[in-house]
Amino acid sequence: MNTVPKLGMGTFRLEGDVAFMAVKNALLAGYRHIDTAQIYGNEAEVGQAIAASTIARDELFITTKVWLENLSLERFLPSVHESLAKLQIESLDLLLIHWPDMSDDADMHQYLGELAKAKAQGLTRHIGVSNFTNAQLDEAISILGDGAIFTNQVEVHPYLQNRNVIAHCQSHGIQVTGYMPLAVGKVMSDTTLKTIANEHGVSVAEVVLAWQLQQGLVTIPSSTKPANLACNLRALDLLLSADNMAAIGQLDRGERIAAPDFSPLWDQ
Repeated sequence: MNTVPKLGMGTFRLEGDVAFMAVKNALLAGYRHIDTAQIYGNEAEVGQAIAASTIARDELFITTKVWLENLSLERFLPSVHESLAKLQIESLDLLLIHWPDMSDDADMHQYLGELAKAKAQGLTRHIGVSNFTNAQLDEAISILGDGAIFTNQVEVHPYLQNRNVIAHCQSHGIQVTGYMPLAVGKVMSDTTLKTIANEHGVSVAEVVLAWQLQQGLVTIPSSTKPANLACNLRALDLLLSADNMAAIGQLDRGERIAAPDFSPLWDQ
């Protein structure tokens, strides 16, 4: 697929048969963008679901991410080949560095060089990063050159709006992909979001996803239920008013969910 579908299917925390059925149902519902990662432990199940579908490969956009332990020169490209084997595809649409290495075990010049090699060797059509701060993104651009980085995938939801990172990426022509858009379900009970949802006769999930889409973001919600998968897709048809967008903008409280001990020093 030449362009990335703006609303994709995230697979974080989905394992085994649950992952297989979730991706299978997502594809049946109309999703054509599937996001996985080496550390999720579900690339094989994602691949099985893709293989079991009747959808042509060129209609799909498949993303995976290289994990920290595979950033070395010795492990990087072999790990990508392993991911491709599990996914049962010949090449990816997008390959990301999952997290910047903060331990000094891996040099950014080296692992971004391997990322560029993966693209040069035809293992992926696009390359990008995930969880990079603005300073780290600038360093990555200086290493890879302008226009090389397709996306920076970062946590974005109403309670962590990451405006500085979004603005910085967009100023460089880099697509932002927002993960955990529903804040692992926390948004569902929000009074402001419920009011906006009732105004439009839609779900809170649709409101939150439409809010991201209207900012020009790609968003990758995760769900295992066919009804929720279909509901999320309807966000593509929802247009929020300027007042709606402003009201959601007031919900930001810097609440970060994905903050492991190896995180970078986040932008505020």
